[in-house]
Amino acid sequence: MASATRIGILTAGGDSPGLNAAIRGFGKTAVGHYGWELLGFRDGITGLVSDRHVPLDGKALSGILTIGGTILGTSRDKVHKFPTEDGPVDMVPTVVENYEREKLEGLVLLGGGGTAKNAKRLMDAGLNILHLPKTIDNDIAMTDTSFGFATAMEIATEALDRVHSTAHSHHRIILTEIMGHNAGWLTLGAGLAGGADVILIPELPYSVEKVAERIQARLDRGSSFSVVAVAEGARDIDDTADYQAARLLVKSAKNAEAERAARAHLASVEDAQREHTFRLARELEAATGLESRVTILGYVQRGGTPCAADRLLATRIGAAAADLAADGQFGYMVAARGEGTEPVPLSEVAGKVKTVPTDHEWVTAARKIGVGLGD
Repeated sequence: MASATRIGILTAGGDSPGLNAAIRGFGKTAVGHYGWELLGFRDGITGLVSDRHVPLDGKALSGILTIGGTILGTSRDKVHKFPTEDGPVDMVPTVVENYEREKLEGLVLLGGGGTAKNAKRLMDAGLNILHLPKTIDNDIAMTDTSFGFATAMEIATEALDRVHSTAHSHHRIILTEIMGHNAGWLTLGAGLAGGADVILIPELPYSVEKVAERIQARLDRGSSFSVVAVAEGARDIDDTADYQAARLLVKSAKNAEAERAARAHLASVEDAQREHTFRLARELEAATGLESRVTILGYVQRGGTPCAADRLLATRIGAAAADLAADGQFGYMVAARGEGTEPVPLSEVAGKVKTVPTDHEWVTAARKIGVGLGD
């Protein structure tokens, strides 16, 4: 590609450690190595629709490697259902106009599963698109890992380390709720690294009785406390059945009105299950006689300085994306493969979720060392 190439870049979805490192990795390669112009679109899809951008030169890219969040801002807007006063509007044609007006020859989107779907829609509209996988949940399909995950796992692990001392001192059950709606990678990894006694993830619906039995067995052995790592998307067997039935209604809806009704029902089911960790704490306290407390880590898991592993991953994925653009290869997500990278067609990524296989080696290891999984 010619040295005068103009490339756009944006960050979308939830903020995550490593976003700025990835912007820097791509930007320094694009600007410094290839001599391109780089435009950073503000606030994700929102800035792309309104054509709000800033130039990203060497000065703008300097000093951002260690900064958490994203210097460009972000949003969760969907390009084909963009919110307006008159309701959701398909803004793909507007984005195409802005892309052409700015004389862009490529656009790089950093984000998770929702961003991958936005990226594919823009690719299908004829734009040159690349996607860089970002999520603390590690649930993006077709990549070994995503930047943000390692940092979040370190934060959650440290939290579990810290609650151990108070659980032991006060002879309590402490339930630590960790992010992860549909995938349990973060809770499972942190739970193993942090020495949790019980780990509950979405992929393995739990039985309260089984969890209580595991804690009671610890009591019988003289351990008067337990630490439980709970994914926010973990559900007991009954709640799982209700949730899956509600999701099936959405998928099987025959028209827009039926889909709206089904989505409203799904939302009500999710709302009813939102406090499941507190409910579980009460049930375990009643079953074991041990005082129970809940700690919800929330947004602290994805804030702050990225760890070294995420800085390295984001940098090499960003640089690899610039190389793909230089070769004229678009329509791909840049996947992590061992210590290297691999371009994966967006059509194989968008709309898919990487969940924890129930026979994954982390699950197997947990069972072997005596960690309760609630099943």
